[in-house]
Amino acid sequence: MQSSDPSFEEPLIELRRRIEELEGYPAGGGHEKELERLRTALRKNTSDIFGNLSRWEKTLVARHQDRPYTLDYVEALMSDWVEIHGDRAFADDAAIVSGLAEFRGRSVAVIGHQKGRDTKERIWRNFGQPRPEGYRKALRMMKMAERFRLPVLTFIDTAGAYPGLDAEERGQAEAIAHNLIEMAVLEVPIVVTITGEGGSGGALALGVGDRVFILEYATYSVISPEGCAAILWKDQNKKAEAADAMKLTAPDLLQLGVVDAIIPEPPGGAHTDPAVTCQRVGDAVEGALNELERLSPRDLVDRRYQKFRALGAYDEG
Repeated sequence: MQSSDPSFEEPLIELRRRIEELEGYPAGGGHEKELERLRTALRKNTSDIFGNLSRWEKTLVARHQDRPYTLDYVEALMSDWVEIHGDRAFADDAAIVSGLAEFRGRSVAVIGHQKGRDTKERIWRNFGQPRPEGYRKALRMMKMAERFRLPVLTFIDTAGAYPGLDAEERGQAEAIAHNLIEMAVLEVPIVVTITGEGGSGGALALGVGDRVFILEYATYSVISPEGCAAILWKDQNKKAEAADAMKLTAPDLLQLGVVDAIIPEPPGGAHTDPAVTCQRVGDAVEGALNELERLSPRDLVDRRYQKFRALGAYDEG
């Protein structure tokens, strides 16, 4: 679900409002000192607040309604975008977008979740929660990319796969599992970027990659903190406790080896400067492609297999 501005951001929002107001004044109006004071205060307060966020608060940042979504990255980083619709079996699912584009001198296939900005679009895109036809459309795009030897870029931002009866009737679990199988053996580079929420199998169905990046305040987990709290404690109010136990933030995931690298966000989060965020994501993706495109298809598949086999740790004692 979408979230409004978290309460801890309120002082920053007020400072940004006052700065924007003063920036609209004509130069030489005597307001420059106050403007510089406010900018300094904004930098300090942002550093103080975002340097001490809890895991639950980072989850709220990951859900922020103004974070860039897949189509924002396409617009900022790519050209010649041609979107592919439908799974050739049932319908088109607007919660997942897929298509072909030109990215910094190379043709690529792009697949990602899309939540929507206003109420009408969010309903149309089902708040970024795909049904089976969304995953089958994604797989159709992946197989097309393999046929034409194009790298695959995926962008993950979903609360999870849609849990409705219609989705279950059409094989939600099978569609996700099929994507996992096919991505594991796809003979082209796959670069995954978790840009917001990475929720459960709904995220993992686009998450089997040669490189897995995550934005600084994004999350990735098998269930939402609310869902975990409801199951374990029968109390959603323990969501912050659940978030701590789940270790779902970028530093946690890097330490566990679930992701390969963290992409830093601008001060205050990706939503404060989407252009800079997109640029940093583009740089990370380009660097990964430069490395992966040197590998043969067989090496790609073998290394991907070993990468995911190595996930997880256990104590024999």
